[in-house]
Amino acid sequence: MTQMIIAGAIGLLVSIFITPWLIRKFSAVGIGQEIREEGPKSHLRKRGTPTMGGIAILIGITVAYVTVDVYGEIANVGGFTVSGLLVLGLTLSLGGLGFVDDYIKLVKHRNLGLNKKAKLIGQFVIALAFGIMIRLFPNEVGLTPGSTHLSFLRDLDTVDLAFGGGIFGMVFFLLFMYLLISAWSNAVNLTDGLDGLASGATAFVMGAYAALTFWQFRNSCAGTPQPGCYNVRDPLDLAVLAAAGLGACIGFLWWNAAPAKIFMGDTGSLALGGLVAGLSVASRTELLMVIVGALFVVEALSVVIQVIGFRTRGIRIFRMAPFHHHFENGGWAETTVVVRFWLIAAMASLAGAAMFYGEWLNLGGIKP
Repeated sequence: MTQMIIAGAIGLLVSIFITPWLIRKFSAVGIGQEIREEGPKSHLRKRGTPTMGGIAILIGITVAYVTVDVYGEIANVGGFTVSGLLVLGLTLSLGGLGFVDDYIKLVKHRNLGLNKKAKLIGQFVIALAFGIMIRLFPNEVGLTPGSTHLSFLRDLDTVDLAFGGGIFGMVFFLLFMYLLISAWSNAVNLTDGLDGLASGATAFVMGAYAALTFWQFRNSCAGTPQPGCYNVRDPLDLAVLAAAGLGACIGFLWWNAAPAKIFMGDTGSLALGGLVAGLSVASRTELLMVIVGALFVVEALSVVIQVIGFRTRGIRIFRMAPFHHHFENGGWAETTVVVRFWLIAAMASLAGAAMFYGEWLNLGGIKP
C-alpha cells in the first residue's frame, strides 16, 4: 500500500508542476490546438490553446513508477516486474504514436494528423508486439504476464482465444489483442473532447484498478492458495502503475479542467487508452474493464451508431457524435456535461469494483 501511495503522490506532483511549464513553452512557440469547424461553435474560442499536454501525464506516470520500483529494488520490498514494464511500454508506445499525430496537426495547422490507415497500422504494430511479449516471461511457477483465455473477473477457462495453441490460434489471439488495444485507445481518444472529461474519467478508472490489483496482490494464489485467490503474475506492480496513472491524471486535470489551459492531445489520450487496455490484460479482467470504463465504451459506441445510421439510412441518430457533443448541442453547458459524465464514470467504476469484490466473497473469501 505504501508503494501505491508514493506512486500516486509522485505522479500527481510531477504532472501538476510540469504541466504549467509545458503551457509556457508551447504558448511561446505557438503550439496550439486546431478546432473542428463542424464542431460546437462554442469550441472555436479554444483555438490556439496549447496541446500535447499528455507529455506531462506520461512523464508523471514514468517517474512515479520508476522511482517506486527503484526504491523497491534497493529496499528489497518489490521492484520492476515484466507485467508492469510491458503495460508501461504499451502506454508509452501509444503515447509516441499520438505525439506523431499531434505534431503533424501542428505543423500542417489542421485538426487531422495521421490518416486513419497510418494510425491503425501504428496501433497494429504496437498491439502485435505487446500480444507476443505478454505470453512470454513465465515466472517460477510458469505464470506469464498475460493469458490467452478471455477474462472477466478472472480468466474464463472455458474460452481460450488461442484455441489451445497452434499458428491459427496465436493469430486469432493477436488479432484480439489488436482489436482490444485499438478499441480502448480510440475510445479514450474520442472521449477527449471537452475540458477535463477524459483526464477525470481516466482517474476514476485508474482508482478502481489500483484497488482491484492491490486486492489481487493481497489474495494471490502465490504461496498458500486460498478460496477465491488470483493467478495474476505481478499484481502489486500493476497497482503501483495504476496509482501512478491516477496521480498523473489528477495533476494534469488541475490545469485541464474548464476553462482548460492545455489539452492532452492524442499524446495523452492514446497513451491512457493503452494503459487501460494493458491493465485489463495483465490483471486478467478484460471484460470487467468494459464495465469500469463504461463511459469510454458509450462514447465509442455513439460514434459507431452515428456512422451506421448515416451510411445506411442517411440519418443522424445524435445531434453530433461523440455522445458528449450531443448534449452540448442540446443546450447543456460544457461543465454540466463534464461533471455529469464524471458521475457516470464514477458509478461505473464503483459498479465494476463491487462486482469484483462480490465474486471474491462468493468464492469463499469471507461469507457476506
